[in-house]
Amino acid sequence: MFDYHIHSDFSADCDTKMEKTVKKAIEIGLEEICFTEHIDYDYPDKEWIFEFDLTEYDKKIKDLQKIYRKQIRIKKGVEIGVEPRLLGKYEKLMQEESFDFVICSMHSTEEKDLHSGNFFKDKTVDEAYEMYYEELLECVKHFKGFNILGHLDLVKRYTKERSKNNFHEIIREIFAEIIPAGKGMELNTSGYRYGLEAGMPSPDILSLYKECGGEIITLGSDSHVETTLAYKFKESLDLLESIGFKYITTFKDGQPIFNSISEMKRS
Repeated sequence: MFDYHIHSDFSADCDTKMEKTVKKAIEIGLEEICFTEHIDYDYPDKEWIFEFDLTEYDKKIKDLQKIYRKQIRIKKGVEIGVEPRLLGKYEKLMQEESFDFVICSMHSTEEKDLHSGNFFKDKTVDEAYEMYYEELLECVKHFKGFNILGHLDLVKRYTKERSKNNFHEIIREIFAEIIPAGKGMELNTSGYRYGLEAGMPSPDILSLYKECGGEIITLGSDSHVETTLAYKFKESLDLLESIGFKYITTFKDGQPIFNSISEMKRS
């Protein structure tokens, strides 16, 4: 098993020490993990500063890789929170820093954060969903410095009411941008923890991605505490296999490595 969406106390919304997570990952038998700390430049909610010391982060990852090299593979990743106005800053980040793996997520739309509900004020649920996907499409059209899209339908996590529209038309446009560019997406299992009926994205979007020719897919728990590592991964592997996916992707120096789902299930 490989968990490719994990946070530690380098992320502003997490207090868990890296070592604690690494030890838990070894205990439950994970072969490889990737820390993906938050960088959300100019986050709209000023109570949160989603940036960290990149030099110290690099040093900590290398120290852990050395200490635990015989027990587990540890990769250095990042989760960036994109908005159209910030793409230049993220381009600069990617030119100056090196990561094994980059998640492109959108935590804010129209320069308003999703988590507080500010973005959803004075909008119908359909208007909010459409604006979210349109802005994500704008970002992937003009920014390619990432490996996968994170929790693609995150917008649904913050709405009490669910849209009856599946927005497949605009999501298909997103896939038309990322798939030919060699980018993929994740199945983020935190959706189960937040009371959703499935991970993010939902099974219909996973099926659409496969239909559009998508093959690059990672599994991530989005853990902020060590006890949720690899949460619902076995069920998620079954789901992906039922849709027709044959591989889970891991990364090294930004390059995808394809790991057989059937072999993972046998081990």
